[in-house]
Amino acid sequence: MVKEFIKSLSNSDVEGELIKTIFISLIVSFITIVILYFLILRNIQNFIPKYGFFLFFTILTYAIILPSTKHVKAYKEFPCMTGMMIGMTIGMIAGFLPGFYIGATNGMFYGSVIGMSIGIIFGIWNGKCCGIMGMMEGIMAGFMGGLMGAMTAFMLLNDNLQYAGVIVFVISSVIICGLNYMIYKESHQLEKVSNNGSFFIVFLSFLMTVITILFIVFGPRGGLLQ
Repeated sequence: MVKEFIKSLSNSDVEGELIKTIFISLIVSFITIVILYFLILRNIQNFIPKYGFFLFFTILTYAIILPSTKHVKAYKEFPCMTGMMIGMTIGMIAGFLPGFYIGATNGMFYGSVIGMSIGIIFGIWNGKCCGIMGMMEGIMAGFMGGLMGAMTAFMLLNDNLQYAGVIVFVISSVIICGLNYMIYKESHQLEKVSNNGSFFIVFLSFLMTVITILFIVFGPRGGLLQ
């Protein structure tokens, strides 16, 4: 089954859109940051050394979350247990990683608020594929993920923070890959819906990148980062 899933990544079916969607999200995000750099960010002192690492990994975070969301939305409805796992996994990753990277630049409070907001929104959006239980899982996972991500970054401010940022991203990427494989394995008998468009990927990549850049660079800072 794993070999079949890997082979399906190169076809024109739903799973074949995953790699394509990752590249679309990355291209849109990097074009956005280049445009903003030449418009306003190049005037920020030490912009790249101070914020480059965390912006780069936040953009990578969106590039792994959005394809999974598109994968989920390709199907009309999932069984209860599968949908709960979807809501919990995406809600947790979408809360933890942004919370971690924004918490590293803006402090625990603001990292927690942004992380929880993103995690809960994505948790509800994806978890509703099985009804209220999936949505509840998404809310709980986004809530806890946002808090834990920001708290972890805050605790590591003076202790190999960037190394930890790479480690948590790699582990989260493995979890997301496992989720996509689970969706593939569980979806053979499920009804598909039309989901070939990439507009919402382009729009969300652009919107989330702009909001993240503006908040990390110009947003309020709390605690030790003031």
